[in-house]
Amino acid sequence: MKNGVPHKRAGRAALTAAAILAIALAAILTLELLSRLLIPKYMSGALDGAFIAEYYDETLPHDVLFVGDCEVFSNISPVAMWREYGITSYVRGSAQQLVWQSYWLLSEMLAHETPKAVVFNVLSLKYNEPQKEAYNRITLDGMKLSKYKLAAIDASMMRGERDADTGEIVEESMLDYIFPIFRYHSRWSSLSFEDVKYMFYRDRVTHSGYYMRVDANGISPDELPAVRPLDDYTFGSTAMEYLDKMVELCESHGVELILMKAPSLVPHWYDQYEAQIDAYAEAHGLRYINVLEAADEIGIDYETDTFDRGMHMNLSGAEKVTHYIGGILAEEFGIPDRRGEADYASVWSEKEKFYDEMIAAQEKELSELGHLVHFGAVG
Repeated sequence: MKNGVPHKRAGRAALTAAAILAIALAAILTLELLSRLLIPKYMSGALDGAFIAEYYDETLPHDVLFVGDCEVFSNISPVAMWREYGITSYVRGSAQQLVWQSYWLLSEMLAHETPKAVVFNVLSLKYNEPQKEAYNRITLDGMKLSKYKLAAIDASMMRGERDADTGEIVEESMLDYIFPIFRYHSRWSSLSFEDVKYMFYRDRVTHSGYYMRVDANGISPDELPAVRPLDDYTFGSTAMEYLDKMVELCESHGVELILMKAPSLVPHWYDQYEAQIDAYAEAHGLRYINVLEAADEIGIDYETDTFDRGMHMNLSGAEKVTHYIGGILAEEFGIPDRRGEADYASVWSEKEKFYDEMIAAQEKELSELGHLVHFGAVG
């Protein structure tokens, strides 16, 4: 064309498109950086918000995966299980992890590895609706963005439910989870050096998902709170639907699903709950391990083996539970001993080193201060 006008117009259009793309990419990058800065880091005080993300640092597959709430991350020690049985395992637990969150976390893991068994802790079946945004965040913020995270968010968002603590009506949005800056923008005034330090990495605070506590704060049977009767003990339809989904998911991957109830005394585990789990396990041909019922056999002493008056096991209690569960996994399910395999031995040797270092650090802190502050994880 004369004077090359169409070529100039085409060139300007290409430059305009490139500029728009660059601006869009810059905006996304800025949102990502600000989100990384503002999102809580959970590196001091309440560490449980850091648990979920640590799974992505694993380099070898596992023969056993545990999913569930605090009753798994405080009761099962994969390092102790490795030392005694050579079983490779990981605990993908988080505070008040709801059954649909366990399902989507498990779906994500089974997309990348195929264990021989999955152990699900059944306490969360008592919840049929989301309970609290803070607990949703503790589980969901640590997941990498994927179809599994999006599905977990959609299943978990509070859409007009009342906060379990405040009673306030809560409305969450998907966008707030994808771009946390929209949710945490008000944290500007409370930012600390920790928020900058841990923008791109975080110190390890668990041991393959196990939350270590060496301190003890026990309880005797006569100190237990009075049991409050419920109006309805029936597990809700949504909770049971996702348990069904978990059964189907494990079957489709050729994985053994095992149900577990941890030995926690609080919250109270009702006989009516137990009857429903017994019936479900029998109907679906599942192994159900009630560690609470076996507490005396295991040798659990609630005056010395718990750090918060019967809710969670401390190190001594967790290692007793792990010994019991590990024996069942090895003897009944034939989970192999991999201590003779060089690649596993090398990785787990490092895990053992970190485990022993944290025991020493916590015991030192306990002896010097009389209580734990950093839990041996953060200096």
